Amino acid sequence: MLSRCVSTIIAAGVAAILAVPALAQGTAPADIEAKAQMCAACHGANGTPLDPKTMPNIWGQQPYYILTQLVHYRNGMREHPIMTSIAKGLQQSDLRPLAAYFAAKPWPASSNAPAAPAEAPKGLTMCTPCHQANFQGGISWPRIAGLNYDYMVAAMKAFATEQRTNNQDMVKIMKLFSDSERDAMARYLAALK
Repeated sequence: MLSRCVSTIIAAGVAAILAVPALAQGTAPADIEAKAQMCAACHGANGTPLDPKTMPNIWGQQPYYILTQLVHYRNGMREHPIMTSIAKGLQQSDLRPLAAYFAAKPWPASSNAPAAPAEAPKGLTMCTPCHQANFQGGISWPRIAGLNYDYMVAAMKAFATEQRTNNQDMVKIMKLFSDSERDAMARYLAALK
């Protein structure tokens, strides 16, 4: 899966390099769309990631959150074998337009979400001050309603085990919950529209 994603990114990168003369004249909306094609190689041309278990939805995500994650990949606060090099290869001036581009897209419909429990799991109310009551995200916090269950379980565990530390509040909060509690939270959130 990773090798397929890498080869697709390389192909998208070559296409972007061929468009360099146009990019040198400044970043226009068409230029951002061309650069976004590299993101679509993994995150999906229709908003559904190539592997939703390991790649998040970025269509319809909160713009400031997308921007923050790109900055974290650029400055080393967040590491990923592919995203780090992609983010470092982007111009600083492209980050906000790219975040706005993806935020303006519609959130993709989830086709294989697990059935949600009737009631919100214990502890989920701790998430509402940032992620909001409907879990659609806040100004600087991501939408988590409808994210892939496996992706959320992995992200929550990464915070709880300090494999991901680019948000210390999330590290502290996720450590409060057991694996089964985080699992219940992820199952509930993945089923939300």
